[in-house]
Parts: sequence; structure tokens; C-alpha cells
Amino acid sequence: MSIDATAGRARALWQELAAAPDAAFGTPGVCVAPDSTLAPPSWVGVVTIGEAALITAPTAPAADSVRTALTGLPADRLTDPATATALLPVSDTLGPAVLAYLAPDALRPPGPTGTPAECLTPGDAALRALSEEAGEADAGESGLEEITSPVFVVRDAGARVLAAAGYAHWPRDTAHLCVLTAPDARGRGLARQVASEATTHALAAGLLPQWRARPAASRRVAAALGYRELGAQLSVRLR
Repeated sequence: MSIDATAGRARALWQELAAAPDAAFGTPGVCVAPDSTLAPPSWVGVVTIGEAALITAPTAPAADSVRTALTGLPADRLTDPATATALLPVSDTLGPAVLAYLAPDALRPPGPTGTPAECLTPGDAALRALSEEAGEADAGESGLEEITSPVFVVRDAGARVLAAAGYAHWPRDTAHLCVLTAPDARGRGLARQVASEATTHALAAGLLPQWRARPAASRRVAAALGYRELGAQLSVRLR
């Protein structure tokens, strides 16, 4: 699958999540979409794929403000919190997060490791223990509790889960990857190992793997596996 085809699938996903019949990627168009899941309820959501952008706002006045402030800006500035804060009455922001996708023939699995991965079901007590160990912020960033697929894990000799990965099945046949590693096990290639297993499972099911990340370490893992950064996401709450 070409990058253009992959980007097309990604745009179709976010257009559906915008929950507006007239939602379309543009330069940019701003849709009034109170039920949009591009952002938390009552927030403005901005998603870019390539040079095109899709923006949703909860009300018509908010949409007018955003349209006036952001029209004409290049895509990379639309997901820049400093730009949004300078041009709009912003009270809070979430992101930006990079959106990366993997074509079926692009996966680069890691080499053999000493500890094979195994499968758990979502909600397993060992996964809850990993989330508690990682802390609320990292666990929330990982999305581990949102996983609907099998969860691929690596354990230590004492059966403690050191790293886990799976995906949430999103609309448009998208697999949203969720990865978490215990703080004392990072830097050992475990995130790449379990994420490779989860990505392989998603590809076998005909899904489009999506990796959304803010931390640089997470972005490096995605890049090592062959994911390509095609866009970004920013959420903004207006005063």
C-alpha cells in the first residue's frame, strides 16, 4: 500500500470521528460538530494528515472564531499550541500528538530476543499491576485500558509483566496501538518487541495500524517498526 493510500485511509477515519456530514480535510474547513471525537466534549479539535487539516468546534460562534484565526496557516502551525494560544482565547490544550501509520509491507520486526512474548486478555490483573507501577500519567498516555485485542506481554523471571501492547479497534478498520513498559524496564527494546506482535496481529486482521504519541521515546519505537508520521492532533479549549 502506498503512502497516499495509507494517508487516504487515515483521513477517512478522522472524517468519521468528526461526526459531521460536511467534514472534509481542507486548508482548513471548520465544522460545527458538538459530537465530534477529535477532541474532548466542548473542545476544538484539530487533526492534520499531510498538508490538509480537519477542524471541529462545538458551537457556531467557536467555529467562526477558529475559522477567522486559523485560515491560511500551514498545517504544521495548526497543531502548534503556541500558535493556537497566540491567535485564540485558549484556556487549555491537549497535545500535540503525532499520528503515524504503517502500510502492510512496511513492518520492521525486531531481531530475536531472549524472552518470548505471550498473550493475555484485556483486563488481566497483571496488566492492572503494570498500569499502577507505571503511574497514572504514563498509563493514561498508553491507552492500555482501551485495548480490545489480545495483549502481548513480556514478563521477567518472577512473572511480572515488564511490557505490554495491543490495540483498540477503531472505526474504518483501524487498529489504534497501545503500548506500556514498566519504568525500570525501559531502554531494553521490550516496547518494540510487544508492539511488533500487536502490529502483526492487526495487519493479519486487515486493519490499518495507527500510532498516536507525544513522548519522543514512543515516537522512536514507532519509527523503528516502520511507522510513518503522516499527521498530528491538537485539542483546544476556548475561554
